[in-house]
Amino acid sequence: MSRRQVGRADGRAAALGLTGDDTGCTVLHADMDAFYASVELRSRPELKGLPVIVGGGTRGVVLSATYEARRSGVHAAMPMGRARRLCPQAVIIQPSHGQYAEVSRGVMEVFRSITPAVEPLSLDEAFLDVSGALRRLGSPSAIATALRDRIADEQGITVSVGVAASKFVAKLASSAAKPDGLLVVGVADTVPFVHSLPVADLWGVGPKTHEVLTRLGLTTVADLAHTPVRTLERALGQAQGAHLHELAWGRDPRSVVPETRGKSISADETFSRDVDDPRVVHRELLRLSERVAARVRGEGMVARTVVLKVRFADFTTITRSRTLRQPTDLGRDVHAAAVQAFDGLGLDRARIRLVGVKAEGLQPLETAPLQLELGAPEHGWRDAERAVDDLSRRFGAGVVRPGTLVDRKSAGRAHEAGHH
Repeated sequence: MSRRQVGRADGRAAALGLTGDDTGCTVLHADMDAFYASVELRSRPELKGLPVIVGGGTRGVVLSATYEARRSGVHAAMPMGRARRLCPQAVIIQPSHGQYAEVSRGVMEVFRSITPAVEPLSLDEAFLDVSGALRRLGSPSAIATALRDRIADEQGITVSVGVAASKFVAKLASSAAKPDGLLVVGVADTVPFVHSLPVADLWGVGPKTHEVLTRLGLTTVADLAHTPVRTLERALGQAQGAHLHELAWGRDPRSVVPETRGKSISADETFSRDVDDPRVVHRELLRLSERVAARVRGEGMVARTVVLKVRFADFTTITRSRTLRQPTDLGRDVHAAAVQAFDGLGLDRARIRLVGVKAEGLQPLETAPLQLELGAPEHGWRDAERAVDDLSRRFGAGVVRPGTLVDRKSAGRAHEAGHH
């Protein structure tokens, strides 16, 4: 399963006798590992392997803790005073909320480059329905592996992924895979897997419900599953009793509900090694701009704003936007704005890890009549770029490209990401 660590998940799968068959398992639950702490450790590698707690003040609460701190009993939402007593040797870091939001946006962009069916639950976890991506990207397991690799490469953090036929089981699988693992619970494996879990793992089982179930002698999901549903309904109420009975048999009909979000199209590139040559960056911006513009044209849209993203070697990320004098769907216009934004940064051999280009302020082409440049032919560049679109559809992306992109060795390409 690629180079991401899967030891714990493999051991768990072997212990349960899971087959790893992902046929029909098109729901993924992706959950970042110790998210806030992991983001902080990117710029503080000397703290890796130590107990680290992210939280504020003596009266605040723990936002995140590394697994080394968790072994002392520290967990999220715990009062900081108690966390300090449990793990006095821990390093305490004040939260950087802006940084977490930026990393979360990058992670969600990776998800949406795989499938538009993404349902975020928080900054650091989401459900994905990959049924529409199987033909393009391979099996659910292959998609999950690629997703994990890209997030590690582009964001410098790890993610655990559960693959299953339903949201409920996928979430249980990602929890079992932690940290930094991938676990597949096949359709035939669902009931044995769910029945092996403690009853507290079921959605909707809080402290009070757990107390009631314990009084009934129900400690595992298997115990609950084999309890008559009428007994559960009498003890918990009709709705909750019936709901928990369904979950105990792995039945969860809910679909992934995509988040409603503003329209934009973007593409990012993480270099295989950090680069500090502006010429290499300019070339990469051209490739990304051509790709973004092609997708803008494919949607029948034009863009009013171009956004440049630059991530440095220390994972610091900045964005700069340029509003165009008139909307465009041309790669040359997008590239010109991106290069202008990059050159305006005045970077002096700064080492760059990633660059990205985004088109925002999209509107339908027919509602945004385009003015001709002085001396330009009536169609010119637009017809040329649409001809390239036609060739790409017929013969594959990249069959025709600007001459400066023919030799791509110096670009240090590692990964591609197109987002919608």
